[in-house]
Amino acid sequence: MKLKGKRILVTGADGFIGSHLVERCVREGAKVRSFVYYNSFNSWGWVDTLPSATLKKIDVFPGDIRDFGCVHEACQGMDIVFHLAALISIPYSYRSPESFAATNINGTINVLQAARMQGVKKVIHTSTSEVYGTAQQVPISEEHPINPQSPYAASKSAADSFALSFYRSYGLPVAVLRPFNTFGPRQSARAVIPTIISQILAGKKTIQLGNLDTTRDLNYVGNTAEAFIRLAQTDKGLGEVYNTGSGVEVSIRELVGTIEKILKKKVRVTIDPSRIRPANSEVERLVCGAQKLTALTGWSPEVLLEQGLRETCTWIKHNLNHFKTEIYNV
Repeated sequence: MKLKGKRILVTGADGFIGSHLVERCVREGAKVRSFVYYNSFNSWGWVDTLPSATLKKIDVFPGDIRDFGCVHEACQGMDIVFHLAALISIPYSYRSPESFAATNINGTINVLQAARMQGVKKVIHTSTSEVYGTAQQVPISEEHPINPQSPYAASKSAADSFALSFYRSYGLPVAVLRPFNTFGPRQSARAVIPTIISQILAGKKTIQLGNLDTTRDLNYVGNTAEAFIRLAQTDKGLGEVYNTGSGVEVSIRELVGTIEKILKKKVRVTIDPSRIRPANSEVERLVCGAQKLTALTGWSPEVLLEQGLRETCTWIKHNLNHFKTEIYNV
């Protein structure tokens, strides 16, 4: 399915990955509706920062993913729905699990029901590698056991199951994309890479982090956006889950060293106990196996870790005002 001229809804368009996907869809020539979270400040999140030429080509739809009537209206006339709207902070999910159920589970059901009623031709639902928990074998394929270790991961696992059940029960054309740890410009300091970079660029000689020995699969946001596009373009693969990630395992300790080298600054790291997850909730190891997506679509990561980190460092350097480096961003 070529995306040029297609009517596409991106939920969570105001967020990190969503805003990049909006730009990517516009470049494909799609007619994009950007679903952003309504607020009284009339803020469209990262959509506000998109180039004016891009903004002129998108239909911004403020709403709330938890409101079915709102979601139903947003889905009217759409050919494709990319569903990214979610609460994503693991630490915050310990504090407010009910919010994660309301947004990530009920919000997803709203999208699925609305897409079904509106006759949407394809829904790409966004999952997360966190649903796997700590790797029991590597690389982690889609056959890996599901073992959510946080309320956030549990909410996303439930949402994934609902998405797949709508394919099996109603024939809704759904595919699930499961990104591993995406990073890049516009990511908030709730994630480890902007946390490290922003603290260093703020001039701190000592930075505060959590567990340094966990490993992650870090994939640049442009690669993730491309995975969404490729999965939407294929006429195959419905009712299936597809991982997307770099296939490279990096510890947080190694990550700090790479960022120090890029920024040409040396820092001391101290462990902030408030940033440590509960012992049974910590995901110790994540390594992506994306062979299934590659076999279906030909996708592979184009931007590798160091290049992506350089792009991210440059962006944060010019947007440091977005980061509160003196506090822990839950």
